[in-house]
Amino acid sequence: MPIIFAANIESAAILLDLFIMLAAAKLLAELFERLKQPDVVGEILAGVIIGPSLLGWVQPSQIINILAEFGVIFLLFTVGLETKPQAIFTVGRRALLVGLLGVVLPFVAGYFIAVAWGGSFAESMFIGAALVATSVGITARVLGALGLLDSQVARIILGAAVIDDVLGLIILSLVSAVSQGDISYIALAKTGGAAILFVAFVALVGSRIINGLAPFIERLHLGKPFFTLGLILCLGLSVASVYVGVAAIIGAFLAGMALAEATEDDHKMHRLTSGVTEFLVPFFLVSIGMQLDLQIFRDGSVVTFAILLTVLAVATKFFGGGLGAYGLPRREMAQIGIGMVPRGEVGIVVAQIGLGLGVIGQQFFAAVLFMAVATTLIAPPFIKMLFAEDKDRDGIADEPSLENVRDDFSRIG
Repeated sequence: MPIIFAANIESAAILLDLFIMLAAAKLLAELFERLKQPDVVGEILAGVIIGPSLLGWVQPSQIINILAEFGVIFLLFTVGLETKPQAIFTVGRRALLVGLLGVVLPFVAGYFIAVAWGGSFAESMFIGAALVATSVGITARVLGALGLLDSQVARIILGAAVIDDVLGLIILSLVSAVSQGDISYIALAKTGGAAILFVAFVALVGSRIINGLAPFIERLHLGKPFFTLGLILCLGLSVASVYVGVAAIIGAFLAGMALAEATEDDHKMHRLTSGVTEFLVPFFLVSIGMQLDLQIFRDGSVVTFAILLTVLAVATKFFGGGLGAYGLPRREMAQIGIGMVPRGEVGIVVAQIGLGLGVIGQQFFAAVLFMAVATTLIAPPFIKMLFAEDKDRDGIADEPSLENVRDDFSRIG
């Protein structure tokens, strides 16, 4: 009996944490919406407020991390549902150039600023690798709320983010190997090649397979056959992507993209998926804010380095992405540049790997953490500002958002 009672107490504590996270996220989201700012900023700040840094109401835990992972997975799956493969292929070259420049410039800048700050070779490599990352989930959240995920600029950003992830994987593998003094170029080439082949196969062939199976799927006796298939495919490709060496969110995005054409007119599919996403995404955003430990910033040198690192992180992604889009109107170059700025959970994961390997110290870790959260907070207001005219011009100012699942979910949000 005492064991059952203890288990109930533990379950109640977990539910209380989730209640606080969800309620705080929605309260801050509502406040920021009323202030005409992106709700994503409010949800991240909610994590800072209720997390260990300030009130300490909720502590990071394995369950919260799992829910956060599910949140970003389903966010990218929903984004994929709005992204037809052909739309990505039409901007393939442009996305490749944006992705390449958005990797090279941040990596070089991060490496040299760490060297200038007294970092070792391995530390500097990890700082550079942390700056390479792009958290497309944040940009996708804002563009989805604006109803602009089907724009050319959004497709370039999404395509470049996939490329960034593959390149970032290769860089992280190389940096981890260097830090341990053991580099296997053959293993590195195999991992990179497998990741590229996986992404290419699902993107090129996946949609055709699903389209061919669509009549059979519709005849299934399941109440919501496409939604059920979508959940299975989302989780299956997320697992597969991890095994081939890329982030789970890439598999989720590819799963959505494979289903995009077959479910284009299936409003029920979009409504159900958005309902799941609406519940899970706040945990992802709040958990980012909870990762920020404000105590470490009592050291002035850490604060100075963190601010410099953040400025470099914003500038190199903005100009790298913008230069990759050279030839487009200046406004679209700026939109692409700012859309590539958020580092979010991807930058945090790189820093955690470096800390776990004993390669970077707490001060460098804190600076990268600050940079990841700061870029995630900085980018959304500028994304909203730069895309505001596009939203108004397309006549979708009243397009429903992810915050209102009762409306028509033919788009994300």
